[in-house]
Amino acid sequence: MTDPDPTSPPPLRVGLVGAGPWAQIFTAPLLAAGPHCALAAVWARRADAAEALAARHGVLAAHDLDQLFASCDAVAFAVPPDVQAELAARAVRAGRHVLLEKPIAMTLAGAEALADAVGSAGVRSQVVLTNRYLPSMREFLAGLPPLHPFGGRAAFFGGGAIPGSWFGTPWRLEQGALLDLGPHALDAVDAALGHVTSVRASGDSLRMVAITCEHETGAVSQISLSATSPVDPGGLVVEIVGRGGVAVLDTAAGDAASRAQAYGAAMANLTAEFAATVRGEPHPLDVHRGLHLQRLLDRAQRELLAA
Repeated sequence: MTDPDPTSPPPLRVGLVGAGPWAQIFTAPLLAAGPHCALAAVWARRADAAEALAARHGVLAAHDLDQLFASCDAVAFAVPPDVQAELAARAVRAGRHVLLEKPIAMTLAGAEALADAVGSAGVRSQVVLTNRYLPSMREFLAGLPPLHPFGGRAAFFGGGAIPGSWFGTPWRLEQGALLDLGPHALDAVDAALGHVTSVRASGDSLRMVAITCEHETGAVSQISLSATSPVDPGGLVVEIVGRGGVAVLDTAAGDAASRAQAYGAAMANLTAEFAATVRGEPHPLDVHRGLHLQRLLDRAQRELLAA
């Protein structure tokens, strides 16, 4: 075993809010894996769930948020979007940096209030847009300029809004694909083709949603989303077309071992970059990125409700 580098900064102490399925299989193991971050404590509204998860990782089960904040330098969230927006605002007012899930809030007003709170507190933020930390996604985006892109499409099918599924939590069952999968797809086409300036949406968020995006570059893209499709494995697919050809990224491609390896690399990128962000390096996937995506989601949602 290699000894730790004595010149490296100590791991960032991160408290976790939430102890549900996502906290158990993703956020807690992510933070506990090190070396850049360390899980410091867990708090959840269900004290028994927080105690069980904390015991699994040998950390403090905080009895309230103030104790959680006192035990850490930053706070990560694994709770529904409306709960995240409320509690993350409390965290930043306590001077804690925040690692946020997508969407950053349930509503645009909630996202705006959270972004304002982060700005007023002068703390750092980062959003867990998982696909953007994949080496394959980063290579894909870096290789697009020679294509001179003028359009594209993205699709994300999954089963997070199917009752009884592992991710079938109440907010996903109620909101469907737009708020759950929409941030990933909108972020991807925005990163690939330029800032999205307008969206038009149709369909049903509990079945299938279609979104047409116009970009400041003049490009046009289309997105298809479904959170009630029993696809295994589900994943984001992006296809970009330009004068120089076509580029395709399928995040679910490959066998289980290769997907696990890619996922592990993405998680290492995420925690390393969050620790660096807290120590002073701005990150492009911060709360303002989350707010931009929330504005697009809000416009799309208004169109779906008006139809």
